[in-house]
Amino acid sequence: MSEPLFRDDPYLKSAEATVTEVGEGFLVLDRSLFYAAGGGQPGDTGRIDLGDGTSLAVTDARYGENRTTIRLAVATPPPVGTAVTQHLDWARRHRLMRMHTALHLLSVALPFPVTGGQIGETESRLDFDLPDSPDKDAVTAEVMALIEADHPVTTEWITDAELDANPELVKTMAVQPPRGSGRVRLVRIGTVDLQPCGGTHVASTAEIGRVAVTKIEKKGRQNRRVRLTLLED
Repeated sequence: MSEPLFRDDPYLKSAEATVTEVGEGFLVLDRSLFYAAGGGQPGDTGRIDLGDGTSLAVTDARYGENRTTIRLAVATPPPVGTAVTQHLDWARRHRLMRMHTALHLLSVALPFPVTGGQIGETESRLDFDLPDSPDKDAVTAEVMALIEADHPVTTEWITDAELDANPELVKTMAVQPPRGSGRVRLVRIGTVDLQPCGGTHVASTAEIGRVAVTKIEKKGRQNRRVRLTLLED
C-alpha cells in the first residue's frame, strides 16, 4: 500500500520515500507525493532523486491494487529498498488544483447532473445533463463571484453508509466517488458546495484567479459541454 501524501497535504512539494515494488518503466513507493490519475484529474509529474545524484523523470502516476504506480521515463527503476526523494512539478500541480476547484464552482453555477468531465492545466470541461445552452458570460460572472468570495476549501470524511443515505451529494452521473475503504472523502467549499472527491484542491477559492467560460457545445439532445479556461498563470 502507498500512503497518499497528496491527500492530506496537496501543497507538499517534496518527500522522502522507499521503493517497495518495481517493474518495467515504473516503481511503487511506500508513500507517494504524486497524485494518481482519477476522477478526470491527470496524474502528477516531476522527478525522483537517488542518493548517488541520479534523477529520474516521473511521467505519470496511476492507482490500482491499493498502491500508486509511478511511471518513469526510463525502463529500469532502482531496486526495491532504495531510499529516494520525490519532487513534484509544482507549477503543473497547482494549475490542476486551481482548475479542479473551479470545476466544483462551475457545478454550483450550473446545478445540473454532471455526465462527464476532464481537468487540464489551462482548460477543463464539464458535461451537463442540460437541454438548453446557458449564456456563457452569465455563467462566467457567477463562477467569478464565487471565486472572489474567497470561500475556504476543506475536506472531511463520511462512511459509505452515510453517502448511501445522502445520494444527492454525488453530482456526477458517470463517475462514482472512490470507495472500498469504508469511508468517502468530501470536499467542502464554504457554504456553497459539498461533494465526494478524491482530487487535489486549493485552500481557498480566491487562489483560483480569473477564469472564463470560453465555449458551450451541444453534445446531445440533453447534453451540454462547458469549457472553462484559466486566464492567469
